[in-house]
Amino acid sequence: MTIGTIEQQGVKPQQGAGHQPVTGGSNDEQVSWFSRYSMAIATALTAAFLLSGVVLGRLDLISDDVQTALYAAAYVTGGSRAAWTALQSLWNRHLDIDLLMVLAAIGAAIIGNWLEGGILLFLFSLGNTLEHYAMGRTYSAIRALMDLRPDEALVLRDGVEQTVLVDDLTLDDTVIVRPGERIPADGEIIRGASQIDQAAITGESMPVARTVGDGVFAGTINGRGVLHLRVTRLASESVLAKIIAIVDQAQAARSRTQRFTDRFEGFYAGGVIVAAGLFGLAQTWLGGLNGQDAFYQAMILLVVASPCALVISTPASTLSALANAARHGVLFKGAAHLEDLGAARVIAFDKTGTLTIGRPRLTDVVPLGSIDVADLLALTASVERQSEHTLATAIVEAAQERGLELTDAHAVEAIVGRGIEATVADTTVLIGNDRLFRERGRPLNEQEVALLNGFRDDGKSTMVVGRAGEDGIEILGVLAVADTVRPLAGRAIAQLHDLGIERTLMLTGDNERAARAIARQAGISDVQSDLLPAKKLDVIEQLKQNHGVVVMVGDGVNDAPALATASIGVAMGGAGTDVALETADVVLMADDLTRLPYAVALSRRTRRIIRQNLTFALAVIAILVTGTLLGVTTLPLGVVGHEGSTILVVLNGLRLLGGVPQPEEPQPRPLVEVGQAA
Repeated sequence: MTIGTIEQQGVKPQQGAGHQPVTGGSNDEQVSWFSRYSMAIATALTAAFLLSGVVLGRLDLISDDVQTALYAAAYVTGGSRAAWTALQSLWNRHLDIDLLMVLAAIGAAIIGNWLEGGILLFLFSLGNTLEHYAMGRTYSAIRALMDLRPDEALVLRDGVEQTVLVDDLTLDDTVIVRPGERIPADGEIIRGASQIDQAAITGESMPVARTVGDGVFAGTINGRGVLHLRVTRLASESVLAKIIAIVDQAQAARSRTQRFTDRFEGFYAGGVIVAAGLFGLAQTWLGGLNGQDAFYQAMILLVVASPCALVISTPASTLSALANAARHGVLFKGAAHLEDLGAARVIAFDKTGTLTIGRPRLTDVVPLGSIDVADLLALTASVERQSEHTLATAIVEAAQERGLELTDAHAVEAIVGRGIEATVADTTVLIGNDRLFRERGRPLNEQEVALLNGFRDDGKSTMVVGRAGEDGIEILGVLAVADTVRPLAGRAIAQLHDLGIERTLMLTGDNERAARAIARQAGISDVQSDLLPAKKLDVIEQLKQNHGVVVMVGDGVNDAPALATASIGVAMGGAGTDVALETADVVLMADDLTRLPYAVALSRRTRRIIRQNLTFALAVIAILVTGTLLGVTTLPLGVVGHEGSTILVVLNGLRLLGGVPQPEEPQPRPLVEVGQAA
């Protein structure tokens, strides 16, 4: 009744994917096949021996000795695995459920009830087989990760295309990926463009556009374009390899509930053996039963009091949930984090790169003079493309997105603390703050100042555009740039509040005006700004003291200390960030905040199903034990009830393989319009 690791389930780890290589060919396949089906074969043989003994005995075609031999054969096929497991546990000074079953079967044989002991072992073996099959569905979701990476890659070396093993790829190799093929290694596109299906890595439901300079991940699927990639990570260091390693470690780790039930099993099994012995003696001394009948009743108690369903309740649920989460781009680094996330009532967010995109974007273009939106943006971008400032980059990108034609700028001069001046088509253009224009003899009027202040109240950086003429400087318009809120951030925060998260807050080193503007757009009311990294840690410690489990969500780069300090650290965009995979307890592989409420909901559903399983398992044990004490429960009935409850809790846990509906993809951003978000 134990759940093994992936390897124990008959799965050979993929070489170069974060595991030690497994050598061998057909022998490995034979071992894998035998491991997968040996339990079913043993169960079938047990049934065959029992049926042969019963039928042939009833027809008087065999002697009593031959019939007993057939039952003994059923004992061997049905009980060998349990006996071996029990002996291993005893050697390690641990009592387990297998020992209880073996003792009950041996006890039945001692008093001559070979058939009932054989039925016990058959049903116990059948229960184990069905559990193995059911849990295999959970492991198959994890094993599927190992099959994502192709074994071979087409490489261009010295101008010649050749096929090599993925494990033989080296850094900076040029790999050719044809349409429809899986990408064999993490790399950077150096030629070509395509749509990449990243669902297996990030959980994104729609393919994403990738072109020269963009990174791609091993295991993702190329669309219609031919790509040339430069290998940036070895096979053993790829994001896919790290995901497999994390999932493998997570399924091997145990939650607090599971650790408790594991410790409980040993003490409980010893208690059941003692209780069964005392019960048998009591039946003899006080109940008036003869020794054989009292021993039979003790064997029934030994069976029905065994906590198989109780012990399997937690791993059946947590493993299913971990597999579900991995399929949808959420990595839990252990079952404990899976359980704890659902208990959180407070979630703190970093601002830059978490609630926001993490880089400035042009948000507003407001013409004020004799010029339209397109011409104002084109003129500004023509000057700003001479600058390396991030705000200038945002303006140039916006102009390029709209396909605007830019003009060469000459005599470009940066004016420190004020702006920039340049000549475009024989016209002097000034771009900067209100101080620049005041010093040039054209202070802004009340309307223009009010417009700037409005943008600044929203946390946006502004720049005024003007041109010099014979009649002085004409103000052409105002542009605003800001690090914009992620498209689905507001939706994610609303979903968290709907799930019962009592408090969401933003922790940022940015100024209060900018922080509150972002928080207002995202739906977060509690803001703590101007925080140095050390102060962030103090805030998280205080939250933990006041609220218990506290979640910190960051982008995984500069938030590592805060992620490590929080009860649960959640990193976004882990597919592109090694620090996120290494530091956080939970990793959202895509830059999609709606994965967070998905993870919280999955955690709470897992906790709920674990409680259901534990309650049901305890109730069945109580009913069967009560029936045994009253003399109502027979050994076959006790075995059916015992094994039936075990299978039911496994099937209930497997419901967690079904996922929560995926969030809608964000809509494309609208083009820049007057006074409207870009």
